[in-house]
Amino acid sequence: LNGGDWYHALGTPKNGGTRLVCLSGHINNPGVYEVPLGFNLRRLIDEVGGGVWKGRKLKAVIPGGSSSPILTADEIDIPADYDSLAKAGSMLGSGATMVCDETTDMVKLLARVMKFYAHESCGWCIPCREGTTWLARILTRLDEGTGMTRDIDMVDQLATSMFGRTFCALGDAAAMPAMSIIRKFRHEFEAKIGS
Repeated sequence: LNGGDWYHALGTPKNGGTRLVCLSGHINNPGVYEVPLGFNLRRLIDEVGGGVWKGRKLKAVIPGGSSSPILTADEIDIPADYDSLAKAGSMLGSGATMVCDETTDMVKLLARVMKFYAHESCGWCIPCREGTTWLARILTRLDEGTGMTRDIDMVDQLATSMFGRTFCALGDAAAMPAMSIIRKFRHEFEAKIGS
């Protein structure tokens, strides 16, 4: 191929070339792999990553690092490129693809992610400083079984209120996983109420 044509021959027409993807979590072959943009996300997990470890079922995938909205196992038979993941309601982000098997506690996962973002907030803007702190507190309470039903809605409302209202992207990075995990796995949060 002439000049830079080789680059566009890999990947999809709008997302040419390759991408480094880090597979981690509950997967048989974790590591960093170079794949063409648009490589099927399910094939990436099953073929490149060797499938979900210990013969367990896939529950969810975080395709682009902890800030990207989560996808359920039923939503991952898609090309892993910028446009396709955006259409699916997530993003390719950093390429840090985290695999969650059927034993993953989504409440605990989100509480841990939110503690990270609360710690990382520089505190300059109120939506991020207060939002991540309160999200971490509420999610810890839910994880410990001392939360209330209204806490679940409060997490979604806080995250929605933070989204797009901070000086940097950290507020959005905290809000996106909170909104998606609460909406897709609400039953797990409800199950921990009063337990």
